[in-house]
Amino acid sequence: KREAWHEIVKRSQDTGADGFELNFGCPHGMSERGMGAAMGQVPEYTCMVTEWVKEVSNLPVIVKLTPNVTHIVPPGRAAQKGGADAVSLINTINSVMGVDVETMIPYPNVNGMAAHGGYCGPAVKPIALNMVSELARDAEFTIPISGIGGINNWRDAVEFLLLGAGNVQVCTAVMHYGYRIVEDMIDGLNNYLDEKGFASVNDIVGRSVERVTDWGNLDLNYDVKAQVNNEHCIRCNLCYIACEDGAHQSFQFHEVDGKRYPYVIDEECVGCNLCALVCPSPGAITMKRVDAGGPAQSWRDRTEGK
Repeated sequence: KREAWHEIVKRSQDTGADGFELNFGCPHGMSERGMGAAMGQVPEYTCMVTEWVKEVSNLPVIVKLTPNVTHIVPPGRAAQKGGADAVSLINTINSVMGVDVETMIPYPNVNGMAAHGGYCGPAVKPIALNMVSELARDAEFTIPISGIGGINNWRDAVEFLLLGAGNVQVCTAVMHYGYRIVEDMIDGLNNYLDEKGFASVNDIVGRSVERVTDWGNLDLNYDVKAQVNNEHCIRCNLCYIACEDGAHQSFQFHEVDGKRYPYVIDEECVGCNLCALVCPSPGAITMKRVDAGGPAQSWRDRTEGK
């Protein structure tokens, strides 16, 4: 109820807090009781409760968004419409952590029963980066973003900043390594800024946003092929197995100086990069651009008028 939100905001302000972060993202425990993600998954609720909080708050209000939605922009816009001073994202992702194959009880085991929980840590970083960038490149979304999700070192923090986050939050890494990890991140970030010639972290916020687009805008004429560098190849043949069983059957073998090496059939290679990802030997496989670098043509260009 509106009155209940007013009361809790007033009491919280009296404690000397510096600001509020409204948890509209928690996917377990709270959502079953009509809180957390249950609020954040309905933009109208996100907007309404944010408005209630802003009616009595004298402090900045951040709305923490749930990733358990189809598209992050509507709840982000709803928070902004409700008067939020900023948003933070992402919260944890709905998940079942696993199953004990001996007892056949899923984790976490609570007296023989289990329920879904919220998954976090390094594995969620790509999802978080995508959602941060979706908001950052939305023309109607103009309030600051606080980035969350799998930030384990200074490089992770830089990626969030480049994709539009004005600051980042760290939880799982602190649980593993303690608060000292934050000092390491600050040192690494400072060194990065110095090496790149930036005077302030603000100089890199959002610098990569313009590089993110929809698939239909990508250049279909851009063409890369895998190349095997024999001097670094250890002839493990993982590239062949990965391509043969999981990609485009673009590898064959030939003998060089009496040794059997894999090579790429250019006509079959689509530049998916799978071989380079599975290769354990640095420099053994490189991805080389082979198109002439002519005019770009996107899927939208190619299908326009059809």
